[in-house]
Formats: sequence, structure tokens, C-alpha cells
Amino acid sequence: MKNEFAFVEDIIKSGIPDAVVSVEDMTGTKDHLAITVISDAFEGKMLFQQHQMLMNLLKDELKTRIHA
Repeated sequence: MKNEFAFVEDIIKSGIPDAVVSVEDMTGTKDHLAITVISDAFEGKMLFQQHQMLMNLLKDELKTRIHA
């Protein structure tokens, strides 16, 4: 059975297939999430570029379901 934040993992893995994703509910409200992603796709990229990759993948969810 997938956890309640599996949709976040699925979105990230759709764009970064080798990603290892961890999602934590920061406030108990299920909309403020701490997301950790490990992937070879980040190699050689600066931190802001890594964040940009994730923000681009999650942009629709950030408008409605979750907060960065």
C-alpha cells in the first residue's frame, strides 16, 4: 500500500526515474512537506538547479495541494 504522499514521489519519479524520494509532513496539515530527493540526475548541478528541477516537476501541485 502506498503512503498518502505517494503522488509526490510518482511525480518526481516521472521526471527523474532513478530518484530515491522521502516525503515528510512538516506541520500535520498534509500540505507543508519536506521532500528529500537523491538522484544521479543532480550530479554536477548547483543546488538552485536541483531545486529548479523539482519545482518544475511539482509546479501544478504547488498551486493547489502542497507548499514549498
